[in-house]
Amino acid sequence: MKDQLMPMLEERKDEIIEIRRYLHEHPEISFKEESTANFIASFYKEKDVEIERNVGNGYGIVVTIKGEKPGKTIALRADFDALPIKEETGLPFQSKNEGVMHACGHDGHTAYLMVLADCLIQLKSSFSGTIKIIHQHAEETPPGGAKSIMDSGVLDDVDHIFGVHLFPTEPAGTVGYHTGYSMAGRSNFDLGIQGAGGHGSSPHMANDPIVAAAHFITAVQTIVSRRLNPFDTGVITIGSFDGKGSRNVIKDRVELEGDVRYMSNEVRDIIESEMHRIVKGIEEEFGVKCELTYENDYPPLYNHPETTDFVKTSLENMNDPDVEQIIEFPKFSGSEDFAYYLEKIPGTFFYIGAKPKGVEKAYFNHHPKFDIDEAALLVAAKAVGQVVCNYLESIK
Repeated sequence: MKDQLMPMLEERKDEIIEIRRYLHEHPEISFKEESTANFIASFYKEKDVEIERNVGNGYGIVVTIKGEKPGKTIALRADFDALPIKEETGLPFQSKNEGVMHACGHDGHTAYLMVLADCLIQLKSSFSGTIKIIHQHAEETPPGGAKSIMDSGVLDDVDHIFGVHLFPTEPAGTVGYHTGYSMAGRSNFDLGIQGAGGHGSSPHMANDPIVAAAHFITAVQTIVSRRLNPFDTGVITIGSFDGKGSRNVIKDRVELEGDVRYMSNEVRDIIESEMHRIVKGIEEEFGVKCELTYENDYPPLYNHPETTDFVKTSLENMNDPDVEQIIEFPKFSGSEDFAYYLEKIPGTFFYIGAKPKGVEKAYFNHHPKFDIDEAALLVAAKAVGQVVCNYLESIK
């Protein structure tokens, strides 16, 4: 099967690039990807597969490829939403949708998986088992699409799941892996502090919420420095402090917004608990009323060690000129809703180098000038194809 698959992918390299460029020109933001979903679904329309549309809380698509005989079920996932960013790349296939851009590589994820899936459909008589292709909506915007697809039950029969992400930190030809906790979980919070407004000349007749908020900002940083194990990872960011007023007016109320990142569920729970404790202390100390809304968002992404070792070994044994090196990637502090799949299904999320040629330092994901080396798309298809072939062969 492997000997058939790799030449098929090579022959369709230009098609993968063509699909990527079409998607790049026509990006759609999370939960608004109707045209993108129609484009993907039409690709599979006349093929010998089962197609489920509107899976989850949006435009999710699950394509089921059944092999010649029953066996294990494997799932492959690619996301297809874009970001509310005005593109500044100047590419000839730059976004035609003003203020929307594929600035995270999801166009490439979708393109490689569509062609890989089509090749696997043509080879379905060569393997036993089932392959589920997940074209997922809304990775970028909470609550995301992954959790709702899991909750739908359509993946309840999946034994293992795999996905990849394009990153411009390494050149095309590089594939990276990381075992265990690999990408951060995230939470967000809103805090309103209600004091009592007044004149700046008479602070004793008011109750200044800005002073209380300043103490809160300092206090929450002690969660990381004094409540977490020094070997654990946690970040608390106050991204917005709405205290705008006049220089001689004590405001009546201020609003804060923040972001929390962590590499384990244990750290997540500690930070949340300490946040509530500090808010109660601020109320008591300053006599203000605090309204805290704290929401846990995407969980930390945990790559299962046994499955990740299988991926690593499979890739190291490829002996393919397009896949030049397999390296261990560091942990990433960004978040990824693929983590929801991995909470319930053993699997691995690994990384494809896509640094544009001729640049010393590439623009990172979510930048308006983000771009990729399109050679990375064939690398992604081959790397995932290798894992699929080895997996299906190993369970015969």
